Amino acid sequence: MRICAVINYKGGVGKTSLTANLGADLASRGYRVLLVDLDPQTSLTFSFLPLPYWHETLSRERTIKRWFDMMDAAEPPSVESLVCTPSRVNKLFIFPGRLDLIASHLALINVDLDLATRLSGSSFDQARRNYLKVHRHLAAALEQLPRNRYDLVLIDCPPNFNLVTKTAIAAADSILIPARPDYLSTLAIGYLKKSVDSLVADYNRFARAEGEPRTQPIDPRVLGVVFTMVQEFREQPIREQLRYIEGVRQMFAGVPVFDAHVKRNDTLFAAAPERLLPVVLERASGESHQDVIAGLRAVSLEFEQRLGLARRASVMQAG
Repeated sequence: MRICAVINYKGGVGKTSLTANLGADLASRGYRVLLVDLDPQTSLTFSFLPLPYWHETLSRERTIKRWFDMMDAAEPPSVESLVCTPSRVNKLFIFPGRLDLIASHLALINVDLDLATRLSGSSFDQARRNYLKVHRHLAAALEQLPRNRYDLVLIDCPPNFNLVTKTAIAAADSILIPARPDYLSTLAIGYLKKSVDSLVADYNRFARAEGEPRTQPIDPRVLGVVFTMVQEFREQPIREQLRYIEGVRQMFAGVPVFDAHVKRNDTLFAAAPERLLPVVLERASGESHQDVIAGLRAVSLEFEQRLGLARRASVMQAG
């Protein structure tokens, strides 16, 4: 099972839309995908689930916020108990393709303070154990999922680097960075890379310290930057946006850039959550829509290749 955290410091870069469309396209091609919504805006959740269902069935006991709240309970809930299967999209998939979701909650924004209070300790060993327990909380939970249940977990992170985000980085083996080709979105990439490197160094320093229990070091790989909301002229990004795309290629060592990108179509992407159906699963109704869907599929295929996932197309065809 591969785990990928999708993150950018900057909001409004299409992070949640990219996560939803990647998960949906991969599931349509036979992968078993779990989406984890760690963003208190809950946009990923409401891209797949109707609000009344979330409110009546999930909001009290079956969100990631409730799970964090129960961290020190005598019998904390398993992360598996939070999983739901959005019916609208799953009707479109052929076995073994599947897309499951762990929902977020608007009050998740308050969890970070609670986690911070758990970090202190009366000695170095105690502080070390507390640090690792908090940062490994999500990783430990995902490790308890039934073996071979999922091929991929995609974690939609908040647009910041708080403790909730750090639990996602500590759980992930890879990181995907969506960005708009503009000054502020690309500026955030450098800060994000430095923050990830600092977290990895601190985490591994505690993990390698003498004492028990021992914890494996982490080393999440940056898969690359996926540019979103790209405007094209003659099938190429417009000149002003291309300047930022090429700038990122040259500026940030160790941060590759995807060859494929997500094309801009505000109308198409804005309407998708209300239909509970990601754009990549839509039936194209015009040439511009076809281009957007083709671009999303190209990003998904490149993501699959960079992550090293085993192709399931042959399994679907055999079925």
